[in-house]
Amino acid sequence: MNAFPTIASAAADLAAKKISPVELTKHMLARIAKLDGQLHSFLLVTEERALADAAAAEKRFMAGTPRGVLDGIPIAHKDIYGTAGIRTTAHSRLLEHNVPATDSTVVRKWAEAGTVMLGKLATHEFAMGGPSFDIPWPPARNPWNTEHFTSGSSSGTGAAVAAGLILGGTGSDTGGSIRGPAAFCGIAGIKPTYGLCSRAGVLPLTYSMDHTGPMAWTVEDCAILLQAMAGHDPSDPASATRAAPDLLSGLNGGVAGVRIGVVRHFHETDCKVNATVQKGIDDAVETLRNQGALIREVTLPSLVEFQAAGFLILVTEAYALHEKWLKTRRDEYGELFRDRVTFGGLISGADYVEAVRRRRELQQAVHAAMADVDILLTAGAPTEAPKIEGMPKWSSLEKPGFTIPFNLTGQPAMTICSGYGEGGLPVGIQLAARPFEDALLLRVCQAYEKATPWRGMRPAMAT
Repeated sequence: MNAFPTIASAAADLAAKKISPVELTKHMLARIAKLDGQLHSFLLVTEERALADAAAAEKRFMAGTPRGVLDGIPIAHKDIYGTAGIRTTAHSRLLEHNVPATDSTVVRKWAEAGTVMLGKLATHEFAMGGPSFDIPWPPARNPWNTEHFTSGSSSGTGAAVAAGLILGGTGSDTGGSIRGPAAFCGIAGIKPTYGLCSRAGVLPLTYSMDHTGPMAWTVEDCAILLQAMAGHDPSDPASATRAAPDLLSGLNGGVAGVRIGVVRHFHETDCKVNATVQKGIDDAVETLRNQGALIREVTLPSLVEFQAAGFLILVTEAYALHEKWLKTRRDEYGELFRDRVTFGGLISGADYVEAVRRRRELQQAVHAAMADVDILLTAGAPTEAPKIEGMPKWSSLEKPGFTIPFNLTGQPAMTICSGYGEGGLPVGIQLAARPFEDALLLRVCQAYEKATPWRGMRPAMAT
């Protein structure tokens, strides 16, 4: 069996009966047992549940009644996604023994599609406080070099996908928590349009900026997973009241005539990237141009403005969610989450209102700038992954990030691998589309990915 199947390739092999769901699941469980002691990407491996899911899928295949492309595919969930009867901790001491009674909507949807649940994945505490070393479980480590950071907060998902421990997994993204790990771990991750995927049953961080989304090795795999996540859910007040889009039929439609705006000042002035990241951006532009895309430069407000409004809204809303526990159970939090979120308690109502007002102005500026372009392109992260030890507590305040603008606007954004730099560590580019044009975004990312060799490389430790 191929050590590194994709969802698409595994689905084809399952349909052709070249492998069985049980064989595939046992293969993945063996990889977890072999490698995760170094990575800490899992908080809980649900082996019994996985084998039961796989056996049920196998019966469907034998009966000729598989549920679709995800039937029998091994996945895992970020440990903020509620799982019925299975511990869901948010990587926090406060929820160390929390066992939900029901599945979150996305968990239920993937289960109904036939996925095999391998377990629950590491995050940063409550999707913000990490990498932390003072809570019950260690932080996930980067499989390209375990001395290096995964980014966060979907840290376990990024590490597990890159190392081939899962074929795909759930992430969440409030300021970049899908796209950051995608960049540092060299995988694909999409933050869908706000409201496209339900957040019901997912532990929140910031209601007005939280997104759920998939992470996988390829763009195609993300599209398959997102197709099974998307759709209206009355249980989520922010859920869009529209039918789920068709994300797969046009995936290989190419980029001829697509207008791509390069937000050059983001990565060359506002937060200057290193030479490897810059080369990845420049090469990506040429790759897309050579396939018929129309390239132009776009100017948006400074990254600093997006970061200021986004950070203030994020920490204020997070403080509102955690205020009671911060006052009654403060010492049970890890230091990083406690200090970062307590900052939100110092922000006045007037400051919050001004940040929300500025958010609307920034949304309007991006909307106007995209009148003549279909896709925006910039960096996913400024460098390769840094060392995990000594990550600064206030790193989000030291330099503006490339990802938070699209949490403020709510438009879909995706980070994909664009090469490898120092020490073989990956780098990534980020692309964004207009709201609810997730299918176009995936199509452009697919065209780039298919034209480059990056999906042929895996971390040495995982081979």
